[in-house]
Amino acid sequence: MRALNNVDLILRECGSSRDKVLKTTAFVGGEDDWAAVNQCYAEFFGARHPARSIVPVGALNAGLKVEIEVIAAVE
Repeated sequence: MRALNNVDLILRECGSSRDKVLKTTAFVGGEDDWAAVNQCYAEFFGARHPARSIVPVGALNAGLKVEIEVIAAVE
């Protein structure tokens, strides 16, 4: 959830919000992490479901479990 909270901060700093997210790509360390990503994603976005991809990549930099890329509209 920390990664999505960081996304929230960045979106606000750029004049956007989670309501304007069009697509996310989550790079996860392995398939074992998908359930946790799905749960955090559901909590973060609620009933709104922007397009997304989840990509298992093996080991991530610095021992991270997930990296998230976000495409959002900015006004």
